[in-house]
Amino acid sequence: MLKGKRDYTIADIEALPEGERAELIDGELFWMDAPMRVHQKISMKLAVEIDLYIRKHKGNCEVYAAPFAVRIKKDDRNYVEPDISVICDRDKLDTKGCQGAPDWMIEIVSPSSKKMDYERKEQLYREAGAREYWIVDPETETVTVYDFASSPTPAQYLFSDRIKVRIFENLWLNLSEMDFA
Repeated sequence: MLKGKRDYTIADIEALPEGERAELIDGELFWMDAPMRVHQKISMKLAVEIDLYIRKHKGNCEVYAAPFAVRIKKDDRNYVEPDISVICDRDKLDTKGCQGAPDWMIEIVSPSSKKMDYERKEQLYREAGAREYWIVDPETETVTVYDFASSPTPAQYLFSDRIKVRIFENLWLNLSEMDFA
């Protein structure tokens, strides 16, 4: 791949060597580092809690943890792998992943991904039609919640707060009860 090139496509993502991962936003390629252990623990526990809720309530949504392909704008220039994706419209799912915006995406931020998660992805997810977007920050033990459907500004929570999931009627999550140590 050419250094400095800014017109990558999903074909370039699919041609990456085994084990290498990147995301694509408006044709610009962003390499992904291997996540830290706490990142993986948070991702796993959140995905399990969400999946248990969906199954208990016989919901139609499906939850996927990264790596999971999201061709968010239904074009060949935008491809992301949110840490957790919840898709309620099964028509968006195909053998490769999700075509269009998931209903709810969660990113677990690391020091190297803050600008990407808080700026580029927030704008991309909003524009693509996501309903809800959470940014979980293990360092500050905060969760930033974007409810794109009803509020232009995000809400800020601590891990110790009970956080209402907007896309589900009765799901509240308290990250401090999930034991990430």
